[in-house]
Amino acid sequence: MSNLRIFAVNHKKISSLHIDNVCCSKIRANLRRLKLHLPHGRNYSSLPGIIGNDVKSLHSIISPPITKIRNIGIMAHIDAGKTTTTERILYYSGYTRSLGDVDDGDTVTDFMAQERERGITIQSAAVTFDWKGYRINLIDTPGHVDFTLEVERCLRVLDGAVAVFDASAGVEVKNSAQAQTLTVWRQADKHKIPRICFLNKMDKTGASFNYAVESIREKLKAKPLLLQLPIGEAKTFKGVVDVVNKEKLLWNLNSDDGKNFERKPLLEVSDPQLLKETTEARNALIEQVADLDDEFANLVLGEFSENFDLLPAEKLQTAIHRVTLAQTAVPVLCGSALKNKGVQPLLDAITMYLPSPEERNYEFLQWYKGDLCALAFKVLHDKQRGPLVFMRIYSGMIKPQLAIHNINGNCTERISRLLLPFADQHVEIPSLTAGNIALTVGLKHTATGDTIVSSKSSALAAARRAERKGEKKHRENNEAERLLLAGVEIPEPVFFCTIEPPSVAKQPDLDHALKCLQREDPSLKVKLDPDSGQTILCGMGELHIEIIHDRIKREYGLETYLGPLQVAYRETILNSVRATDALDRTLGDKRHLVTVELEAKPLETSSLQPVIDYAQSVTQDLSQASQEAVENGIHSACLQGPLLGSPIQDVAVTLHSLVIHPGTSTTMISACVSRCMQKALKKADKQILEPLMNLEVTVPRDYLSPVLADLAQRRGNIQEIQTRQDNKVVIGFVPLAEIMGYSTVLRTLTSGSATFALELSNYQAMNPQDQSTLLSRRSGLT
Repeated sequence: MSNLRIFAVNHKKISSLHIDNVCCSKIRANLRRLKLHLPHGRNYSSLPGIIGNDVKSLHSIISPPITKIRNIGIMAHIDAGKTTTTERILYYSGYTRSLGDVDDGDTVTDFMAQERERGITIQSAAVTFDWKGYRINLIDTPGHVDFTLEVERCLRVLDGAVAVFDASAGVEVKNSAQAQTLTVWRQADKHKIPRICFLNKMDKTGASFNYAVESIREKLKAKPLLLQLPIGEAKTFKGVVDVVNKEKLLWNLNSDDGKNFERKPLLEVSDPQLLKETTEARNALIEQVADLDDEFANLVLGEFSENFDLLPAEKLQTAIHRVTLAQTAVPVLCGSALKNKGVQPLLDAITMYLPSPEERNYEFLQWYKGDLCALAFKVLHDKQRGPLVFMRIYSGMIKPQLAIHNINGNCTERISRLLLPFADQHVEIPSLTAGNIALTVGLKHTATGDTIVSSKSSALAAARRAERKGEKKHRENNEAERLLLAGVEIPEPVFFCTIEPPSVAKQPDLDHALKCLQREDPSLKVKLDPDSGQTILCGMGELHIEIIHDRIKREYGLETYLGPLQVAYRETILNSVRATDALDRTLGDKRHLVTVELEAKPLETSSLQPVIDYAQSVTQDLSQASQEAVENGIHSACLQGPLLGSPIQDVAVTLHSLVIHPGTSTTMISACVSRCMQKALKKADKQILEPLMNLEVTVPRDYLSPVLADLAQRRGNIQEIQTRQDNKVVIGFVPLAEIMGYSTVLRTLTSGSATFALELSNYQAMNPQDQSTLLSRRSGLT
């Protein structure tokens, strides 16, 4: 009650701020757990000024210097401990007053009902907090392969990342799989994101620091810099050694929350063996960093070549920072988030070694000259406030009531309110500057991957600056195009099923729900079957579709029915064919006449879109509008193949002849070309392509035989069988159609002791027998 009284007394001091909950139903629960959000120390989430004398102006707290900002993500595979690590970070930074636990379902960042029930992260959650004078914008990302896009769109806007590994098996975790780790690591490589590695679960039975470090070196092809050594492993783990400062950090065994730990220098008298190991590790670290950084090498070879012990820790830390930014190596720390050990040093390492926004090199910023430039990287739909758009601000400033221009959508919108994101809680703010991550309210048309600027004229002025600086190679492009920030690559869905409302009257409600969910999750595709009129839901996996179905029920109150899950096949042709077609139609007093001759042939390299070429006789007098109409016709014909109605890929099309009567509309040209293309596809020998998955199964030795026998029945192709500790790891390929419901079968075969991971490899041709069986099944003959 005393906390409530303090809150009431100080209510006037926070009248300029406004706290919003994403969901009103959570207010009562939040009041019951008020200790979670009431002030504690000086951090912005505690609403500065309520308690304590360290009152800062609102502006200084909301817009810290750009050098003090860190935009980081927590990335890893399932069960490595990402969310637990995030919860500990929030607790030690003073953002929360109690420790959230995934098993108890009271975590801050996993706030969706499905996340708390399943104990996994589905949506990325953004949290803003302070640590020792630094502003940290942290994003907790999913590890499940079905939610790869969720990771991708968040990494796109981060400046640094913390990769969390299970120390009991390094990159290859028994509870998960190497494939997921490699996927997120590759994504971070693609966006050139500096990383720190945190070896979590050092207290777990089987934990091995050396094995985990070696797996990072071998599997991820990264150079680990050992900044810490564990004191004990598994049950004997009690702290870490700071290699850079030659100190030991021991956590108080009587402390429940891990806040209390002591930092002691290593001495020859008390810790002779530990001091020897640490000195060797520090010397090895100095040599490693000197090999990677010339400036540091000169320093070491000059002043400190005789005795590395005299090298100041600050000099080594500065060099490690440079090496981390250059991504030539990754600092490695260790601890146990669940047992509250090692998280505070991890926070120190985040501020010390990961870059501030100004240390990342974004070439496009020089053209904006301080004008607004931001990227919308995520959209959430809130019932009360409509779409909430997460933005990373690269330059300029965002304010409420500001009109902004969306380059991708070529439209102007107005931001009604501006919020700082605290997971499912948001604090309203008056402005936000470059380097920060903000949440905007009021943007109706902005979607994931859109580039936001202050005005159309600002974008054009930036385009002219870019051209004056000598970017002649872009001249053929639209002026604004080169200023678009790289959007998010959305993978093609591999599963689909029909979805139906409980009644026809509820169809508009279902359409609205799907529209909102699609805007939030671009990897979800919704289309209408032209023959049956049914709504088709396309997703990245069984779990993805299941979660969407569950959200429609919980968030929109609709009991929908899902048809059987089906695999997204593709089609192609095996030989070259020619076709001609003519369209002659009179509408009103206008005659539309088109004659087309084209050739379709198989393409040797893989291409999702048809590769279109024109004979020389055609290109001479083909207008831009007519060319677009031709290409639209070919693309629309390739959306549905003649065998299964699946998209056509790996096809090259050559237009040999095109005769257009004056006055013929572009719609008629498209229709004629599309019909001609369909004719050609029907004449050709056709082939169905099926998605082939990379499969990795981690299984105890005793159960290896039944697992291999089962995979043989599923048309699996085993590449290799590895040994990892007490387990066997089966690596191979298997058609997606054969793997549906595999998790249940695998659990039964191995008494729940095996796990597996899937990742789309490519599309491969089906053999004639399987193709014939599939076609018979689809036509209802079997």
